[in-house]
Order: sequence, then structure tokens, then C-alpha cells
Amino acid sequence: MVRVAGINLPKGKRIEVGLTYVYGIGNNLSRTILKECKIDLDTRTDDLTPDEEQKIRESVAKHTVEGDLRRLVTGNIKRLQDIGTYRGFRHRRRLPARGQRTKTNARTKRGKRVTMGSGRLKESKT
Repeated sequence: MVRVAGINLPKGKRIEVGLTYVYGIGNNLSRTILKECKIDLDTRTDDLTPDEEQKIRESVAKHTVEGDLRRLVTGNIKRLQDIGTYRGFRHRRRLPARGQRTKTNARTKRGKRVTMGSGRLKESKT
């Protein structure tokens, strides 16, 4: 089991894909790190030597990932809310902050809306 930045990388996956399980490392950065460490992209996580694991850990430590990055992003959003920007207001109300339409779509952010009825009360069957 390979452990990088406090995350257990999945067994049997290519190391290029496995590194993307760390928050803050995408496909591009994963490839860059592996080229820097001179590790083949097709190597499986199970097949890494302890020396290669250490090289990856040291290379990942140079970047802002996981807890530090999450804290940074949260702090940025909180700052926007505190100074009263439009983007901060959108974050506070859990709405899209980057100009997307909300009349239709935006279901992930807005949730499923329940339409109201006619306002007439239903008769109880008692």
C-alpha cells in the first residue's frame, strides 16, 4: 500500500492515475511529478520500489496539496464572503458563482425544486 500526502493510493492502478487521488494533483501534475522522478507512467502502484515511493513523496511535498490546499481554498471563499463580493454572496447562498444560468440546470448546486400546488387544501379521508 503506497501512502502519499496522507492518502492511500489504490492498489493495482497505474501510478499516473493513482496520484490523482490526492487532492490538488490532476493528470498534468501527476505526469510532471513522475517525469521528474524518472518513473514510467505505466508502472502499477503495487510495483513501486520503496526508493521510488520516497521520490514521489518528496516531489509531492513541494506542491500545496490535501489539507493545506483545502484550507487555502476555504480561506479564499471566506475572504470573498467577508468583504461582501458578488462571488462571496453566491457562495454563501450555495448558487453557481461563475455566471452559469440558474433558471434551468444548476441542479447540483440548487437541489431538486418542489413545485407548489394550487394552494387548495386536500380533503382528509377520515
